[in-house]
Amino acid sequence: MEPVLTRNIKPGGPPCSLAEYEAAGGYSALRKALAQYTPGEVVQLVTDSRLRGLGGAGFPTGMKWKGLPPLEKSARPRLLIVNLDEMEPGTFKDRHLAQGDPHQLIEGTLIAAYACQADVGYIFVRAEYVKPARILERALAEARQAGYLGRNILGKGFDFELGLHLSAGRYMCGEATGLINAMEGKRAIPRTKPPYEVICGAWGKPTVVNNVETLCCVPHIVERGPEWFESLGKAKDAGMKIYGVSGRVRRPGSFEAPMGTTLRELIVEHAGGMLEGYRFRGALPGGASTMFLTPAEMEVPLDFDSLKEIHCFFGTGTVIVLDDQTCIVGMLHNLQQFYARESCGWCTPCRDGLPWLENLLLDFEEGRAQPGDPELLLDLTHHIHGNTFCALALGAVVSIESSLQKYRGDYDEHIKQQRCPWKEGR
Repeated sequence: MEPVLTRNIKPGGPPCSLAEYEAAGGYSALRKALAQYTPGEVVQLVTDSRLRGLGGAGFPTGMKWKGLPPLEKSARPRLLIVNLDEMEPGTFKDRHLAQGDPHQLIEGTLIAAYACQADVGYIFVRAEYVKPARILERALAEARQAGYLGRNILGKGFDFELGLHLSAGRYMCGEATGLINAMEGKRAIPRTKPPYEVICGAWGKPTVVNNVETLCCVPHIVERGPEWFESLGKAKDAGMKIYGVSGRVRRPGSFEAPMGTTLRELIVEHAGGMLEGYRFRGALPGGASTMFLTPAEMEVPLDFDSLKEIHCFFGTGTVIVLDDQTCIVGMLHNLQQFYARESCGWCTPCRDGLPWLENLLLDFEEGRAQPGDPELLLDLTHHIHGNTFCALALGAVVSIESSLQKYRGDYDEHIKQQRCPWKEGR
């Protein structure tokens, strides 16, 4: 299938310039939206396409936009924030899109702003993304000079300003209200809901927060229609997807494929299969905050609804591969170090529970684990699960829960041998 989201991206080459983007039909969807549709009609197009938020949660994009108050009852300015925080371990798809084809993101943001009747927008970029930030700054300047940003865009009476916000960086900034607090110069902690950000967001104004990949889909929906977008999906969800694969595969990286591509197809056909001498043992299908899939589950379509049916999360759709020579307990300990460090500390179960999980996993790795510790791990995850303000802790524990369900023997072997069997050979 021909690429959609990556059609202008040159692997290893410079970012797509404004001239190149326009030559490939860029900004024609914006012209079409402004000339042929009302804001409400654009919202309906996106709703009919069944586009879902591709930052991890999978909430229907059109439904989020419909949650905004009517313009006549709304505080002003209305805000649109692009989430390019992307600190989910194992995830790098938004960086790939933003630095490879920045004008696609800008056009998608402009159409979304028109649909939501937003006045001001910000691209929220984590501090480590220095290269994407510089590329986006240049692209924003190009777009402004060409009349795509500012007042009376394309002579259609649409005003919108879009700027770049380079964040100090924190995993919590990936959560919409944590991101909004960071935008306001506050500590990045989640807010109580309701009120939801579409009613009372940044600086108390109606605010829509959308992920980079989500917005990059919008111009193609407007240009070619919601039915076309729906038809791209292979299984239960619509559209194309930027999948990622990391681990001991021959070609780790980002790959565009239809929604519903299977894990087997992604690893074998796109990533080139496992490196010589390694066997596939399992994978986290959507970044570190998802559950393990085993070799027996490689034919399950990778999309939100198909994975939900087997009690798994799709997350960001970026696969972390577990091979037969990597200790799953050590892998999870590494991830728990990240989650324990990145907890904002707002909730007691997350603040205190995640470091406890990290220390327990370290006991397994260093030969101190005792019979009953796997049950203690599971008990802790159950107390953390569902008792926090946001989904950070949930994402931190589901991989442990699924590992105990599917790879329990690895934990028992650590206890039996009083060491990590993978560190010195099996």
